[in-house]
Amino acid sequence: MKIIAYGIRDDEQPYLEQWSKEQGIEVKAVAELLDEQTVDLAKGYDGAVVYQQKPYTAAVLDQLAANGVTNLSLRNVGVDNVNADAVKRNGFKVTNVPAYSPAAIAELTVTQLMRLLRRTPTFDRKQAQGDLTWAPDIADELNQMTVGIVATGRIGRAAMRIYQGFGAKVIAYDVFHNPELEKQGIYVDTLDELYAQADVISLHAPATKDNDHMLDDAAFAKMKDGVWILNPARGALIDTDALILALDSGKVAGAALDVYEDEVGIFNADFKNFDAIPDERLKNLMKRENVLVTPHIAFYTKTAVKNMVQFALNNNKQLIETGRAENEVSFD
Repeated sequence: MKIIAYGIRDDEQPYLEQWSKEQGIEVKAVAELLDEQTVDLAKGYDGAVVYQQKPYTAAVLDQLAANGVTNLSLRNVGVDNVNADAVKRNGFKVTNVPAYSPAAIAELTVTQLMRLLRRTPTFDRKQAQGDLTWAPDIADELNQMTVGIVATGRIGRAAMRIYQGFGAKVIAYDVFHNPELEKQGIYVDTLDELYAQADVISLHAPATKDNDHMLDDAAFAKMKDGVWILNPARGALIDTDALILALDSGKVAGAALDVYEDEVGIFNADFKNFDAIPDERLKNLMKRENVLVTPHIAFYTKTAVKNMVQFALNNNKQLIETGRAENEVSFD
């Protein structure tokens, strides 16, 4: 059995080597992502393990299948960037890692909210200038707020538990209701109800055609004045222009964004200085003390990275050996 793993970073390498040694299976680590230029590296392998933000196009998947590889294991949750037609046409078996560490994403989300509520970016700036005064930067308390969770999958539920630990009231919206949360009476019937009631909106939904730009001008207009927006999920959930307008007007008090709709090619790149960042809207957001931007790092913990690598390799091994895997994704 031979597996090729694309897009392997330095921080992933030790976990890949550990798994390869323990399983006695050859795994070729490739630093480059899977694309038209690298797909032929998969010739002679039984499966491919991948992670990337850019699309798995029909052309790439067709060529991967032509190279004899139809066992594809993603090291992440989302499969919205996988061309479904090419998957079905070529008979691919695809797996993901649905829960590498929900706590990692939830913990950063709440951490960033607390920084916003306690105005720590402002106090950091003031103290760097020798200003140790308090006013006018008085804080808010999470225990006095209603948090609206959009999507109650593993990450949404992990975040919910932390918010409740702070004493916040939590409400939630999801097309699919979790039975235990249903018993607790946490769900509201519509997003409009959530927008009207929530002081904080915490997004944990996947990106789909139906929720593209879920938070747009119309959605912001339905929210409380001074609402806080948190997005550790998918950049496409927020219309960036609408968010900027809502921040300018004060409708949105602040935002914590770990994702951005135009992040591909920008996040996890070093531009050496701020002015060289090639996105004016992103720089607009980054300049604001009431907006915290992180470059898609909510998942980036030792626990999560190890799980992403080794769970994906386990999935790929299962596909190769049996044609089935625990975390197989259906594209029907």
